[in-house]
Amino acid sequence: MGRDLRLENLTKQYGKLTAVNHVNLEIKEGEFICFLGPSGCGKTTVLRMITGFETVTEGSIIFDNRVINDLIPKKREFGIVFQSYALFPNMTVEENIAFGLKMRKMPKKRIAERVDVMLDLIGLSDWRSLYPAQLSGGQQQRVALVRALAPDPQVLLLDEPLSALDAKIRLRLRAEIKRLQQELKKTMIHVTHDQEEALSIADRVVVMEGGKFRQVGRPIDIYKNPTCNFVADFVGTSNFFQGKRTIDVVDAGKIRVKVTKNGDKTNEPVSLAVRPENIEVFKKQQDPPKVAEPMNLFEGRIEVVVFLGAAVRILISMNGEEIISDINEKEFQQRSFKQGDDIYLYIPPEAFMIFPEGEGAR
Repeated sequence: MGRDLRLENLTKQYGKLTAVNHVNLEIKEGEFICFLGPSGCGKTTVLRMITGFETVTEGSIIFDNRVINDLIPKKREFGIVFQSYALFPNMTVEENIAFGLKMRKMPKKRIAERVDVMLDLIGLSDWRSLYPAQLSGGQQQRVALVRALAPDPQVLLLDEPLSALDAKIRLRLRAEIKRLQQELKKTMIHVTHDQEEALSIADRVVVMEGGKFRQVGRPIDIYKNPTCNFVADFVGTSNFFQGKRTIDVVDAGKIRVKVTKNGDKTNEPVSLAVRPENIEVFKKQQDPPKVAEPMNLFEGRIEVVVFLGAAVRILISMNGEEIISDINEKEFQQRSFKQGDDIYLYIPPEAFMIFPEGEGAR
């Protein structure tokens, strides 16, 4: 058994406020986990409890089959990278990277070798003698990353390390972090509120809301099979409808739709979610298009067109509802859609994700 990390019933309270509420998770050695959620959901608090910067109110943090709740941060041998690079301004790049190794009383020769390896990893060997103020934000964050990796920590924790950088640098560094993690086979736990970031680099994503883990799974499962309304809304974009289901028909007031048969209750209150890319759009012609389920074919009008690069997002007014559909840019051009066009839109029954009302669980 590897050096796995387990959170058991982990809870953090500040007076009457419960910041983290009885959460459980097993992280395998070498796994890349992303905690994803809105501000104030408790993701950074979980990270701080793992590092030891925050005390545990209830439950256990178990690493390598040992409860580490009472171990001071230094004894846990975990590395951490913060949002602010926290580099020493009066030290050069190589002195910054060497700092933690000197604190551990490592021999000078080994420190020099380790610093060389770290600088090679991030392609900054030629910048070793520069000071942080002479580096760009992206370069500083790369230095902060390998400074945390230099002492070879058991687990590396990253607290929103890319949020202060501009979009292009974020993309590059995201790929860099993933490459480093795969190369070093290091257990990494990454906290972010950026869903694209989480989905693109994690082996598994933990979606948090209100101090609880709402769903844990592979990025593709989180996106394609959200288990509740919150996850369907927070991860990606969804169109939502509220209505009452009877076997395979949902009456949502202004519209009635056929859904995949699921359950046998009558007038069961449900919430429906459908991803924009699963909505088909057709130019309005004399004869409506032939579709598999005519009940799910509706008339609408294009109100807004937004160019997103590879895709085009169109906002459609349908029976007083606002619907978002994403269409491949090439297809959009071929069909020559434009603002103000009258159209048909079709939602296949299998495109609907169905959540019972109340708990919001699928």
